[in-house]
Amino acid sequence: MSSPLQTLTPTLTRSLATALAKHADRSFGLMGNGNAHLIDHLGSVGVPYTAVRHEAATVASADAYTRVSGKLAIATTTYGAGFTNALTALAEAEQARTPMLVVVGDEPSSGPRPWDVDQTMHATAIGVRTFKLSLADVEGTVDEAASYALRTRRPAILAIPYDLVAAPVEVGAGASHAGERTGSAATDSPEPLGVTAPVSSSQLDEAALALTQAARPVIIAGRGAHLAGVAPQLDTIAEHLGAITSTTALARGLFANQATDLGVTGGFGQIQAMEVIEAADVVLVVGASLNQFTMRFGDLFSAGTRVIRVDIDGVAPPKTNAPIDYTLLWGDARDVIAELGARITAAPRNPAPWRETVSGLEPGGERRHRSSGLEEHADGVCADGRLDPRSVATRIGELLPADRHVTSDGGHFLGWANMYWPVASPERMIMVGTAYQTIGLGFSTVAGVAAAAPGSTTVLTTGDGGGLMALADLETAIRTAASLVVVVWNDGAYGAEVHLYGVMGLDQGPMLIPDANFAGMAAALGATGVVVSSLADLDALRDWTEAGARGTIVLDCRVSQSVVAEYQREIQRVNGLDVE
Repeated sequence: MSSPLQTLTPTLTRSLATALAKHADRSFGLMGNGNAHLIDHLGSVGVPYTAVRHEAATVASADAYTRVSGKLAIATTTYGAGFTNALTALAEAEQARTPMLVVVGDEPSSGPRPWDVDQTMHATAIGVRTFKLSLADVEGTVDEAASYALRTRRPAILAIPYDLVAAPVEVGAGASHAGERTGSAATDSPEPLGVTAPVSSSQLDEAALALTQAARPVIIAGRGAHLAGVAPQLDTIAEHLGAITSTTALARGLFANQATDLGVTGGFGQIQAMEVIEAADVVLVVGASLNQFTMRFGDLFSAGTRVIRVDIDGVAPPKTNAPIDYTLLWGDARDVIAELGARITAAPRNPAPWRETVSGLEPGGERRHRSSGLEEHADGVCADGRLDPRSVATRIGELLPADRHVTSDGGHFLGWANMYWPVASPERMIMVGTAYQTIGLGFSTVAGVAAAAPGSTTVLTTGDGGGLMALADLETAIRTAASLVVVVWNDGAYGAEVHLYGVMGLDQGPMLIPDANFAGMAAALGATGVVVSSLADLDALRDWTEAGARGTIVLDCRVSQSVVAEYQREIQRVNGLDVE
């Protein structure tokens, strides 16, 4: 409880909390010497605070909250070790372009102590800008940091000098005394290299002509299309062109007409579905980075495909193994798609839509995911006695509550949830860790998802390796989520390494993990823990769902290392490993 003196005195942290409340409605933190005063004030200004158990979770939870809700959040840690513990999650947020306010303790204004590090330099190294607070114009500094975060879609750090946390602010100081802004100036502008002007009218005319004359048009939408809110316009364009649609993993469920949607493009997609994209003559790509996984390591498009891309950043042509005809329409997707859509819908509708001639898109069709794994292992058990993860994923997908938000850690198991669990809209499937290629942030995201969608069931999919890294926040997950399903793909290994370096012939010993009893650990913390060693054991999820889906159930799924995800097969192939 705040003392009367704390409540009445306009200190730096009191003023900071008040200024933060203008921009963010949720905070996630771990208390320490550098941020204790701030946390004390956040509640008094109406910003709910969620305590997590590791500093990485302060940022990962805020990241997840923003991805689900679309709102700005606060992450807060202390200085020194508290700050450096959060750096991996912060690097992920920066590369994923998630705006947030990261409020941290920092060295005293008089200079560093033996245990201080140059936090600004650390942040700059991963592309994050620091705004150092002073006793002058706290509100102005916070406003500038929030504006920067939203404008560039990146985290912004607000640093509190330790000796000023309880110091009175300078009343009446103007914006000329705003806190010091530091960091790489290159991160302050979203304008891409090589682009000198927004898209022109002639470029839009040419793109619209190519699309309306296409015999086999495809539209691929990414997370940028979701953030720009252009899904309805893309639905209209697809309908007018008779185009097949597809999305990146972070935009699943974006298109309304799922009957003519191929699902996820790239390694998480059905092979037969990707053959449709290979057959396309013109592809419209909106708000997608076209990274190596989406591009299937260069094999997504066939030679001569006309690729028209709408984006405001990430503009380098995609790496392809066959020459394509590439056009960039640079600009905000809302503006470009509005102009492009008007031109397309003004042209005659395609009288013989290609998508009506493509077979295999019907339910159960060859271009849809079938009960993959069940036909290979009728009882879902592999030769080594452990479960086929495809069979497990298929069954779990049938039993999960319909109203759900899925959050995923990183690891080999990424393919299972992405390939077998449908989601209703893009914000209902988030992957915190994939942008920076890290594992161990899964449990750290649950508090953020649960806060953003408290009426929905949070579903976490994680591996045993990443799960053990983030184990401190298993407690946070159980405490903060009213309805939570945790699926641990427990294969006793770092699967991605086994299926790459193990196949190369390296000693697999360092890649293996002794079986860990996640069900037992969960039960010790008050959750329902279930060891899943047969498909029948998943009846516990059915019972939990039918009973109201309240509390936490942890499914410790003992899956086989012998089954390799298709996207991992692509990684094997690109590394010269001809493995089937």
